[in-house]
Amino acid sequence: MIIGDRLRLLREQKQFSQGEIEKRTGLLRCYISRVENGHTVPAVETLEKFARALEVPLYQIFYDGEEPPQEQSLPKRRTGTAIVWGDSGKDARTLAKFRTLLSRADESDRRLLLFMARKMVKPKAS
Repeated sequence: MIIGDRLRLLREQKQFSQGEIEKRTGLLRCYISRVENGHTVPAVETLEKFARALEVPLYQIFYDGEEPPQEQSLPKRRTGTAIVWGDSGKDARTLAKFRTLLSRADESDRRLLLFMARKMVKPKAS
């Protein structure tokens, strides 16, 4: 959707001229024309002025339904128990030290450390 096209449509539905919008917003008619023709993208503050002048809620500039759009369900934030080890704090510093030291080790030593780590971890119960 092009904002300028939507603003023109709303203005024409209200049967307002660009001059009327100019009076209501304080914006120059040439600027209103540039916005409607897609030559300029208005700032949010300017869109608020357009919405007040057109006597519509701001969301209608972006949405052409009668009712406000349904809220989108956003992914849940991870809680303190869901944070993976090494994501933050002391664990992250420890992991960074391991990475630094492992980068200096040769391949055979890294394989030996990985083998030992696998032996130290208890298998998961099925």
